Amino acid sequence: MKIGRKTSGSRYKRPKKRKLTGRQNQTRIVKLGNKKTKLLKIRGGSKKLISFSANIVNLKTKDKTKNTTIKNVIETPSNTFLARQNILIKGAIIETELGKAKITNRPSQEGNIQAILIN
Repeated sequence: MKIGRKTSGSRYKRPKKRKLTGRQNQTRIVKLGNKKTKLLKIRGGSKKLISFSANIVNLKTKDKTKNTTIKNVIETPSNTFLARQNILIKGAIIETELGKAKITNRPSQEGNIQAILIN
C-alpha cells in the first residue's frame, strides 16, 4: 500500500489545528452580594452581559412579576457545597422577601436573575 493511505485506498485526515475560537472561557461564579456586571464582546460582533454578583431577582408570581431582594441561598440540587458559599446557579432554591423561589435562568450568562415562587 502507499504511505498515508488506508487499506481501502482512502487518505487519512489530518487533525484540525487549534484555533483561538476553540478556547473555553473561565467559569463564572455568581455570588450573593451587590450587583456587579460586565459587558463582553462575543463571536459575531454581539455583546453579552455577564454578572459576578447579584442581590435582586425578577420573581414571577401567579399573576405578575416583582423585583425583590435575595436573602439567602437555601439549597442547590447539583452541588450542596454551592449553597453554603451563596453561589447562584440555575435550579438553586433561594429565600426572598416574598418566600422561597427557584432560579430558572443562568445568571452567569445573562446578567440578571429570573425566578419562580414555589411556596
